[in-house]
Amino acid sequence: MSEQELAEFLILRSLDEPITEDELEAAGEQSGQALEELRDEGFEIRWVESEVMTNEDGHVTGAFCHYEGDDEETIREHADRAGLPATRIDRRGEPLEGE
Repeated sequence: MSEQELAEFLILRSLDEPITEDELEAAGEQSGQALEELRDEGFEIRWVESEVMTNEDGHVTGAFCHYEGDDEETIREHADRAGLPATRIDRRGEPLEGE
């Protein structure tokens, strides 16, 4: 599948317990390493952006991540290799238009 044909996915990463900013940074590094490994093996996958979720105390409780990839299995393999939760994976629909 060429990069122009990659499907877009939104991943909910819910955490059972809040994590620190240092742990969040380490997770980002693990994600980057897993992406590199997968691409080296011929998989098409690309991180687009992530939005961090916090509780009222400012502790990180999860993230919404936007990826492009061959298929859901590739997205799930990335999460497994990176040691990240993939609570829910859905294809990205069309953005809503604001007024």
